[in-house]
Amino acid sequence: MFILGEKSGMATRRQFGAGLIAMTSTVGSAVAAQPPIRLTVYRTPACSCCKAWVSHLEKAGFAAKVVELDDLAAIKSRAGVPGVYESCHTALAEGYFIEGHVPAPDIRRLLSEKPDGRGLAVLGMPVGSPGMEVAGMAAEAFDTLLIASDGSTRLFARH
Repeated sequence: MFILGEKSGMATRRQFGAGLIAMTSTVGSAVAAQPPIRLTVYRTPACSCCKAWVSHLEKAGFAAKVVELDDLAAIKSRAGVPGVYESCHTALAEGYFIEGHVPAPDIRRLLSEKPDGRGLAVLGMPVGSPGMEVAGMAAEAFDTLLIASDGSTRLFARH
């Protein structure tokens, strides 16, 4: 058992705390040193929620290349986004599409687990989802869906 004290061979509270801070800093540095996840975000120039979603991704350590287009139909079609799930922006990462206001942790999980499927989608523009935060309004519950290769869906995350 580890006991804090002043006697020789025992750590003081100050030494113990300094050790925890050093350990936390080292762990934080190791996470920060990982290369960012790169993705390409296609969006229309006029959409402000898309800018806020990209900011959410960048704050979470993603490197987003933003491409502005007046019409995203060709990108969505090539990526295999079913029409019912189309949103105001589409991101592509490691062979998957990310459609709508999908939270960064969901994207990390997708790219880590690499499930069989085309990508992730969040239907609509739920208040409180990344890029759709509204001051003074409570966040709505929403789901992130995994779109399978055959176009079917399953729940990926609930928020």
